[in-house]
Amino acid sequence: MVKRMTISRRKLIEPQITPFYHVINRCVRRAYLCGDDPYNGKNYQHRRGWIVNKIKQLAAVFCIDICAYAVMSNHYHLVLKIDIEQQQKLTPEEVISRWLQLFSGHPIAVDFLKDGQIAADKQQALSNLVAEWQQRLGSISWFMRCLNEEIARKANKEDQCKGAFWEGRFKSQALLDEQALLSCMMYVDLNPIRAGVTPSLEQSDFTSIQQRIREHHQTKTSTQQSSSDISRFQLLPFVGGEHQAKKVGVNVTFADYLELIDWTGRFIRNDKKGFIAPNQPRILQKMGITSDAWLEHSEQFMEHYANVSGKWSQMCAFKQRVGGQWCKGKSASHQLHPS
Repeated sequence: MVKRMTISRRKLIEPQITPFYHVINRCVRRAYLCGDDPYNGKNYQHRRGWIVNKIKQLAAVFCIDICAYAVMSNHYHLVLKIDIEQQQKLTPEEVISRWLQLFSGHPIAVDFLKDGQIAADKQQALSNLVAEWQQRLGSISWFMRCLNEEIARKANKEDQCKGAFWEGRFKSQALLDEQALLSCMMYVDLNPIRAGVTPSLEQSDFTSIQQRIREHHQTKTSTQQSSSDISRFQLLPFVGGEHQAKKVGVNVTFADYLELIDWTGRFIRNDKKGFIAPNQPRILQKMGITSDAWLEHSEQFMEHYANVSGKWSQMCAFKQRVGGQWCKGKSASHQLHPS
């Protein structure tokens, strides 16, 4: 029997290998994170708004893009992309300005931002601060820390109690290629439908797919938008078919993704299982993935993989690099990468 070794969270996030990660956090208490708690009869639906609003705030500060999100009754999912290029291009002023949106500033940094200069004897201290904060602005661990600590404080205050709110640290999965990214995004976007919480994508509240559909309809029905209607926060766009030098995003078109998720959602609903339409979405045809394999991934992505998903050879290389001796998901990976 192969012995499994625990790998530190820091090693499981390797931006130089892949910028894409799936992260999950669960509430540790009996009381629900969001929605109705059958034990005490209270409703915590408003906490979903807390989480989504905080995600949007953090996305504007950190060099981290949001590919997908879903806030469920006692846990939430995020698919994130670390924007290394943006992180490296930040000026000292931009680094300090962003960091001060989250934390009380160090006096040296505050003075520099105010006056545009700093005394010679304080320049090294300022450089050290900027370097540290710049590294953190591209850190998923710091992103999750800022998100979870605020939600925990607000929930504790509302529940009038103390103690842990989250079930340990967040779990993460590295997504090594396009198949893994799309499969994971699909898994996250379809969470409410798979759980039987809602019958349609349009009614999947507090999910990225609902936000994308609404924004898509707004774009089609409105030729002009006031500046007040345009939020600073934007999900990582779909850029398939566009000139890659212009935009960086998920390398498929939104039309193809919408066709795929609509097709997938119809078959994972409890009242639709057992029937697969003959017309397979063109993305699956292009990647050569069978309908059965895709639907299985859309329902059981979390069960198929542990800390990494992608082509099997790349998964093994990733685990070797981070120090792991065991890799889960060989059969599933071959199904998702038939060639």
